[in-house]
Amino acid sequence: MIKVGIIGASGYTGAELLRLLKAHKKVEVTYVTSETYQGQKISKLYPNLRGHFDLKLSSLEVTEAKKRADLLFIALPHGESQRVVRQLFNESRVPSPELRIIDLSGDFRFKSADIYEKWYKIHHEHPELLGKAVYGLPELNREKIREARFVTNPGCYPTGAILALAPLLKKTAVFEKSIIVDSKSGVSGAGRIPGFQTHFCQVDESVKAYGVGTHKHTPEMEQELTAMSGEDVKITFTPHLVPMNRGILSTCYASLKEELKEEITGIYEDFYDDHPFVKVLGEDELPETKYVLGTNYCHLSARLDERSGRVIVISAIDNLGKGASGQAIQNMNLMLGFLEDEGLKNPGLFP
Repeated sequence: MIKVGIIGASGYTGAELLRLLKAHKKVEVTYVTSETYQGQKISKLYPNLRGHFDLKLSSLEVTEAKKRADLLFIALPHGESQRVVRQLFNESRVPSPELRIIDLSGDFRFKSADIYEKWYKIHHEHPELLGKAVYGLPELNREKIREARFVTNPGCYPTGAILALAPLLKKTAVFEKSIIVDSKSGVSGAGRIPGFQTHFCQVDESVKAYGVGTHKHTPEMEQELTAMSGEDVKITFTPHLVPMNRGILSTCYASLKEELKEEITGIYEDFYDDHPFVKVLGEDELPETKYVLGTNYCHLSARLDERSGRVIVISAIDNLGKGASGQAIQNMNLMLGFLEDEGLKNPGLFP
């Protein structure tokens, strides 16, 4: 059995990692940390884990973490992962030979500290580590992830948007500066610590836009789609908060460079043919967040709007599944040589 630890296990992504890892036959969770809830059992914080995970949360000790785990998930807020990752690296700026790391924050997704600091409004204390991590979107980087010891897990919004747009940009079928991404997210995407904007009275019976033109996931989408297409991609991205617990629905628009001669659904089926967690829906179906709830799946559907010369692609994911913890486990499976879907085959929750 491979021993894994979760640094920052008391947040929603940490709890979801534990829930999903329960179904994994080849790993054992041996180490969970929380500075706020140290000394408490994780099952007291999340009673749904009672009888499954009754480990006590401890304060992080890097030396102890290295001793007790072969792979560490770092589920800390943006800005806090930097210090921990640096401590897990040796003086050669690589992880200890026996350790693998998957970071779920945004601290190591960018190649440039300037971009990170501009969009996240946080000083990057260890820019020398940028570019050391493999971007953990298996549908684009599967082979690199297999060889990696340090993976940076993608953001939730970028996962849905990149999966929706990658096939078109790979074919250079759309204008790279014409892309609009409109996303709706459940409230769990804001994290476990409550705030005024996520108070029940604020979100119930309401839908609102936020981070208009300034959301920190915008440059992540642009960076990865630019790498995919080879051309400079610019995106107009507007996220919305909707009154549901979890899920992201992204509707993506782009102008076609020329009339597509191929059937649009076929382009997506070919692109994702050997990727087990992307399901391309038929011409008479559209994605809904309800049907990916609690899973690592992404449902996709593409349509041509011949009148306007645009293509419309819709994706649905669970922001805590394929958008975070599920994808982290998918990356773990690849890094450790397991089947890619080990522990992640469950169907969605319904109703």
